[in-house]
Amino acid sequence: EVQPVESGGGSVQAGGSLRLSCVHSGYTYDNFCTGWFRQAPGKERERVATINLPGTTTYADSVKGRFTITQDNPKNTLFLQMNSLKPEDTAMYYCAEGGLWAEDCGKIDFDSWGQGTQVTVSS
Repeated sequence: EVQPVESGGGSVQAGGSLRLSCVHSGYTYDNFCTGWFRQAPGKERERVATINLPGTTTYADSVKGRFTITQDNPKNTLFLQMNSLKPEDTAMYYCAEGGLWAEDCGKIDFDSWGQGTQVTVSS
């Protein structure tokens, strides 16, 4: 199984934008969801946004209205557009995939993870 590969992290000032990308293995019956997670030092991992094959999305309350998850299915690529970034968005961001057909991607446990890409937002 090919693990997801993230790119696009970096350092920005508060109020700035970044766009993360992730190449994943592709949607199948038992790989129905993809998503972005983040983990800051000393904090638990947080589910940021998810999307499934038909394009249904979920977002954490902390990013609603600022982040947008999209995808290019023919290229098995996932994106996370992050606008109006805040220092509290600083974290390692991970792309993940998993889930069975028609499961709620906002609730499932993902089973394939990328290595992560660092996002740092300075005040």
